[in-house]
Amino acid sequence: MSMTDPVADLLTRIRNAAQRGHATLTVPASGLKRSILQLMAREGYICGFENVTSEAGHPALRVDLKYVDGSSVIEGLRRISSPGLRQYVGKGDVPWVQGGYGIAILSTSRGLITDREARRQGVGGEVLCTVW
Repeated sequence: MSMTDPVADLLTRIRNAAQRGHATLTVPASGLKRSILQLMAREGYICGFENVTSEAGHPALRVDLKYVDGSSVIEGLRRISSPGLRQYVGKGDVPWVQGGYGIAILSTSRGLITDREARRQGVGGEVLCTVW
């Protein structure tokens, strides 16, 4: 079965696992998902991730969720740009997430970067998702 929006699938799996209090989750691997998880780990929203092989023999990523005092560090995730409606912003319109408390992940000509990095570098791009 093919998946039309792998980023939305990743975000949904993380959201569901965090709501249920799971320590880890496994998602199918891809380069885009790996880049998103690297940004989330660097910004402190997850503990980390590693490459594993699923039971069916396909490459997968095991994500270690982060909790503080029993509650998830991730309060919310939202997919902004979708395959049917891409959302692009210029360098002056990079969104602030929760007043700077969260991050937006952008796909730019310089790769995947956070909203803070985009403002610092003076670039815009496609807003993939927001995390807070």
